[in-house]
Amino acid sequence: MKKDFLTLSDLTREEAEHIFSLADRIKYKPSQFSRALRGRSFVLIFDKPSLRTRLSFELGIKQMGGEAVSFTANEILLGQREAIKDIARTVSVYVDGAIIRTFRQETAEEFAHYAKAFVVNALTDKFHPAQVLSDIYTIRSKKRGGKKLKIAFIGDGNNVCHSLVRAARLFKFKLFIACPPQYCPSSEIVSSASGYVEIFHDPKVVARNADILYTDVWTSMGKEKEKMRRLRDFKKFTLNDEIMKRAKKDCLIMHCLPAHRGEEISDAVIESRNSIVFEQAENRLYVQKALLYYLAQRAK
Repeated sequence: MKKDFLTLSDLTREEAEHIFSLADRIKYKPSQFSRALRGRSFVLIFDKPSLRTRLSFELGIKQMGGEAVSFTANEILLGQREAIKDIARTVSVYVDGAIIRTFRQETAEEFAHYAKAFVVNALTDKFHPAQVLSDIYTIRSKKRGGKKLKIAFIGDGNNVCHSLVRAARLFKFKLFIACPPQYCPSSEIVSSASGYVEIFHDPKVVARNADILYTDVWTSMGKEKEKMRRLRDFKKFTLNDEIMKRAKKDCLIMHCLPAHRGEEISDAVIESRNSIVFEQAENRLYVQKALLYYLAQRAK
């Protein structure tokens, strides 16, 4: 029976732990999985630009012996050239899994509803679950399993922030969010993780004694017209040396990339010895390979 991955709520804690265990095996013994997706075909439908997400999914499929076909926005035009449900039904004739990167969460959900192939959310405006699943894997590998850590997110209450909220509930850690009042994450999503999430409007407060400092761009894809206003509204939320000094000396710096150096994060901080930004990017490959392998096995 197929299982979709549209938000982190689609996984149980047990399933997530199993995927992390698979990711460890894939990372350190990749040859054992070189044929894990042999005979499996996947389609990548990306309405939004992508570097790490597309590269890690597409290469991951090929490295495990599967076939991947990619389409960009102008080639598919989800819901414009053709109804989403028609595309989903057609795609399911050809492939075992579909990886979708689009604007509206509802688009991914409608696609999954009509598709017989399993569907993976590779980013929507509301959630970025594949990114954050990999981030938690990275944190746990660097911080003794990730227990009792103070994780601070500084920036916009965007899709990454929403997925971190879902992760806090799933993995039962405390998440401290610092954002301007008008850029808070969805109250509905936050309330679903009651007891695990706190929101502040001063980055210095959440940074105090933090084990992890995480930030993301202030202007997400699709919000470009708001850039100048956002630059003004977020000017006190740059993750810089002053903010980092308030965290623990061994705190880890995380950013899902692409980074706008000098805006949400200073060049000095992203290049500091505390930064694990590029290890974070590398782990996308292993966790997403594990995720696809798990979902493919479930769909047998």
